Amino acid sequence: MNTEAIQVRAARSNDRDRILAVHLDAFGGDEGPVIVSLLQEMLDDPTAEPMHSIVAESNDKIVGHVLFTSVTIESASGSTDGVTAQILAPLAVPSELHGKGIGTHLVKEALQQLAAVGVQLVFVLGYPGYYSRFGFVPAGARGLQAPYPIPEKNADAWMVLELEADAAESFYGTVKCCSALYHQKYWVE
Repeated sequence: MNTEAIQVRAARSNDRDRILAVHLDAFGGDEGPVIVSLLQEMLDDPTAEPMHSIVAESNDKIVGHVLFTSVTIESASGSTDGVTAQILAPLAVPSELHGKGIGTHLVKEALQQLAAVGVQLVFVLGYPGYYSRFGFVPAGARGLQAPYPIPEKNADAWMVLELEADAAESFYGTVKCCSALYHQKYWVE
């Protein structure tokens, strides 16, 4: 699919069922219902605000979706630093469109939109080989810990991206995400 024909825009309320269908298809039979349930909870979670729900659309069909929800960074002293940060979770493209560059296009465009509204840091727990192409680097090595400990073998999967130069240099601590995502089951393998 030609990514030039794809429009990236903020999701609208009437997109919800189509977004959920994209995630169900993308994650398959076992994992799909779990991701869809989590996504529904996150979309309805006031602690996720400000939230950025972004779709990729082609010929009036949603061909991708990514959700960014608010996080804070709690220092060891218990204070919350004043950084503007989001977490990317989840990202989905329908299975028949995997490998066509849609996810990459969607994430690049979404990150530009986040930078434009002043988001300084973006976190993700995902495949390092995929997310490093956007500039994500291991977060734990920078003193930014996940809400729950990440097993050492997967430490590189907990990543951060600076949308504002040197933003991560000023912040250290544990990331606190929205209530819907703040369950240990989403942070272990």
